[in-house]
Amino acid sequence: MTDLKTWIPKLAGVRIIVVGDVILDEYLTGRAMRMSREAPIPVLEFESRRLIGGGAANPAANIVTLGGQALQVGVVGVDGEADALRQTLAARGIDVRGLIADGERPTTVKTRLMAQMGLRFPQQVARLDKLSRALIPAAIERQLCAFIEAEIGGVNALLFSDYDGGVITKSLLAAVHALRGDHLLTADAQGQFDKYAGFDVIKCNADDARAYLRRDLRTDEEFALAARELCAALRLGQGMVITRGGDGATVCTPDGAVYQCPTPTITDVYDTVGAGDTSIAVLTQALAAGAPLVEAAMLANIASGIVVRRVGNYAPTPDELAAAIPV
Repeated sequence: MTDLKTWIPKLAGVRIIVVGDVILDEYLTGRAMRMSREAPIPVLEFESRRLIGGGAANPAANIVTLGGQALQVGVVGVDGEADALRQTLAARGIDVRGLIADGERPTTVKTRLMAQMGLRFPQQVARLDKLSRALIPAAIERQLCAFIEAEIGGVNALLFSDYDGGVITKSLLAAVHALRGDHLLTADAQGQFDKYAGFDVIKCNADDARAYLRRDLRTDEEFALAARELCAALRLGQGMVITRGGDGATVCTPDGAVYQCPTPTITDVYDTVGAGDTSIAVLTQALAAGAPLVEAAMLANIASGIVVRRVGNYAPTPDELAAAIPV
């Protein structure tokens, strides 16, 4: 495990295009003062507002925090939320030139209402989403493709983060395949497996694997068989990764070899939001830096373990990642 630390400095030399459904995550935190007389809900007195890049913007944030460069490709509306998202991402060091404006759809915003009480972490009591799931129009798709074509020569990999928001179309993926050359292609498919056939690596969670295969998966043996089936059916160049929360991850390579990657012991889990984004970001970044798939998956597991001990999206630093690797 200590050998994993040797990959951390190499993550800084990686440049990745991140394509997908970008989201502005808004956290409104208030102190719980009393129960409402109007409904059985707490009354919160406003304390703070925080804006974070979510969806496909979260892998990009993880990449730059670990020293890499991320070029964000996605679609936003023509509204104040789009301006806020661009400013938020640019402040993190993410290249936002690939965010294309579409006046016919809103910028996707997820507003979380957080209740603060005592010394505990804020608890989410409600979430309001503003979004469109319509497929992007052909004119917007052409702009995305043009940006990718112009920038692909200067990157090591393309990462696709699919939140079913209409940005990653089949024709966009076909265009990327035509442009890819020998570039690494990875995807956080979130159940949209067939779209990413022919990629190098697909990552999914256990629930998505169960839903796609239409059967229950519990044991290591069952997940091993599932990973083999998915890797072969999707013709993956380097392998399939199924994340399993506290049970680690199951990794299968094209030769049918299966590895069970453990997760380090985590005593406190506060929030699982963003852990999957961190996983695909670190997995892609490590692979692009030259790490074997199993070592990249182990490093991604450890990074995700840091995230679940935080509230909301969080991007681990190189020092945090190194400190979390078991001796």
